[in-house]
Amino acid sequence: MKQVALPSPNHDDRRGQPVSMLVLHYTGMESAEAALRQLTNPEAKVSSHYTIDEDGTVYVHVPEDRRAWHAGVSCWRGVTDVNAASIGIELVNPGHEFGYRPFAEPQMAALVALAREIVGRHAIPARNVIGHSDVAPARKTDPGELFDWRQLAAEGLGVWPERVKPGDFPLLGPGDKGAPVLRYQARLKAWGYAIEETGVFDSMTEVVTIAFQRHFRPEGVTGYADTQTQERLAALLAGEGLIV
Repeated sequence: MKQVALPSPNHDDRRGQPVSMLVLHYTGMESAEAALRQLTNPEAKVSSHYTIDEDGTVYVHVPEDRRAWHAGVSCWRGVTDVNAASIGIELVNPGHEFGYRPFAEPQMAALVALAREIVGRHAIPARNVIGHSDVAPARKTDPGELFDWRQLAAEGLGVWPERVKPGDFPLLGPGDKGAPVLRYQARLKAWGYAIEETGVFDSMTEVVTIAFQRHFRPEGVTGYADTQTQERLAALLAGEGLIV
């Protein structure tokens, strides 16, 4: 894993918050050079701890004991200062706006090596290896449905719902109301998403569903909570000993 120091001035104190999350992003810009300029530009007020180029080169921007500015307004498992509680890694990829494409093999290999070190240093729980869209579902889509979360979980980084049991779940979508929606919202919240239990499949429930699908059901990102989506959510909760 080749590492190159490319410091960013955009960081501050963690405010006493221990590191408990690893948040993955894509750069979402037309080139690696443009992204690296942005992440190290003091006027941009954004940064990450690391950026991984498609050839596997790792750029080191911010020391891990400092708070990088990568997550913005976000929340995970009740933590609202995600920046203070996380390490942020940017993956060079043009993203949905500039020609989204699969993540390169050398890039993924470098990510696995780096993430393994980070998770080990900070004892980050597997369920807290997450994407930007998980912590900010109403604003962000990255790293997106082409990112191979299943491969990462197979490397011991993150989780994947492998032991899925068939369930009797109704199709839920925008406008639906009642106990099934309330139960579904409670399960999303138990997994870590910031969502209110309203009993109404509202716009926030739809964007959180899309975020969940980008992570755990990439073959069908619809915003509808179909049987497969709910089965995978139930499997994740059961794997953590959480029954909702």
